[in-house]
Amino acid sequence: MGSARTERGIERYSLVGRDAQFAISPSGAGNCWPLPTALYVIRRSEKAVKIVVAQHLLSRSTDEMAAATALSSVHGAVALIAGPVGGVGTSKSSPSLVLKSSISGTRLKSSCCKTHASVSKEQQPFVTRCTATVPSSTASKSSDAQLEDGERVYNFAAGPATLPADVVRQAQAELFNWRGSGMSVMEMSHRGKEFLSIIQKAEADLRTLLQIPDNYEVLFLQGGASSQFSAIPLNLCTQEDTADFIVTGSWGDKAYKEAQKYCKANLAFTGKPGKYTTLPTQREIQLTPGAKYVHICANETIHGVEFKEYPDVGDSILVADVSSNFCSKPVDVSKFGIIYGGVQKNIGPAGVTIVIIRNDLLGHAQAQTPTMFDYKIQAENKSLYNTPPCFPIYVCGLVFEDLLAKGGLEAAERRNIEKAQILYDAIDGSNGFYKCPVEKSVRSLMNVPFTMQSPELEAEFIKAAAAQGMLQLKGHRSVGGVRASIYNAMPKAGVEKLVDLMKSFQAKHSS
Repeated sequence: MGSARTERGIERYSLVGRDAQFAISPSGAGNCWPLPTALYVIRRSEKAVKIVVAQHLLSRSTDEMAAATALSSVHGAVALIAGPVGGVGTSKSSPSLVLKSSISGTRLKSSCCKTHASVSKEQQPFVTRCTATVPSSTASKSSDAQLEDGERVYNFAAGPATLPADVVRQAQAELFNWRGSGMSVMEMSHRGKEFLSIIQKAEADLRTLLQIPDNYEVLFLQGGASSQFSAIPLNLCTQEDTADFIVTGSWGDKAYKEAQKYCKANLAFTGKPGKYTTLPTQREIQLTPGAKYVHICANETIHGVEFKEYPDVGDSILVADVSSNFCSKPVDVSKFGIIYGGVQKNIGPAGVTIVIIRNDLLGHAQAQTPTMFDYKIQAENKSLYNTPPCFPIYVCGLVFEDLLAKGGLEAAERRNIEKAQILYDAIDGSNGFYKCPVEKSVRSLMNVPFTMQSPELEAEFIKAAAAQGMLQLKGHRSVGGVRASIYNAMPKAGVEKLVDLMKSFQAKHSS
């Protein structure tokens, strides 16, 4: 677990597998708060102390906290070194140690007490329970909010984003031993019966949610939606074919630029002159006769515009990036040749890209298409050509189950409309204190951008929100302002709390 060396009276431990070192001093005190207790089995010999971790609990994920918890694995050894090991029975002493992190200089306090010692020989094992403690200054730097144990923040991030609390709890409960299998999903063979049942159920539930026709394949891939900017033209076009792009924001623009490497990409419309605050009418779209496909981004995460009705593309194939409104409302899949999106906004953790593709579009890939980008190969192998992102797929499956249990996508859309209306009403009713630049008819239900009188005021608002447990409200670096992403899993209470802050913040700065 670690190795020690003596340097000017200080024992410095280098923890294996951790980019951290800790200097250990035998005296001092600290202003501390408790980390989870960990149980260790410790063996001591004349030359070394060996620590075998029997149980290791970690409830927070920041680097400093993870390092501190790793540090607790050497505390038992330090306790043995600091005080003599008696005979049979419990030690009367309880060594107190102060430790200084070389990461930040933070002083860490450890209190280790021997709770059981039934040894007749020094080399036989005994058990000690050690609790590491860390000053509150080392808590997560992402928020100034003071949270009670088990409480969650309202995470307004654009992605990765908040997940349903019930899903997170279920994943936590099943993490160590998935449904009696004796192993975690993270340890399963992707070709074993356990994981096959997971991915097959996830696909079946997604088909039910979206009412996907039988002549469509569902692929669970990797590489993010951005990888599909290349894969789609490679699978649907020759280098001489034309593909049309309706660009209504940054992501549509990226797809258009990437496609130029593999086909003749035509800009059928761009909203850039209007700063991507509106969507085109049918007359404004200049389609190319014979174009292989027409690409749209159904919801632009950065700029907050969303298609309410999809354009008529005639005999061409409509392709949609639905990353940020995937499963937020019912969609007629039969209108599209391909629907694709990263899952990390609405339906899972980062790592999975879902592609829904009509069967007749398979088998036309360019010769230069990488094997992993060939939809026909992926479909023939049921998304298992190579090891898929197993755990994220499992979580997506839990989200699909959760959506079905809550009434499906019709019910999800009703909830999303209600949440968005609360927030937009607060913006529109602020007499210009808050401003949403997007045309009302195309405002996104998922991503709500707004601005204030100055960047300084926006920064103060974001800080005030963080102090109340509302995080990730800063607008995208390319546009600034404030952005609240209110995906499926954002509860109505989170939006209402944000609106309460908006009203009090306005009152404070309008007087």
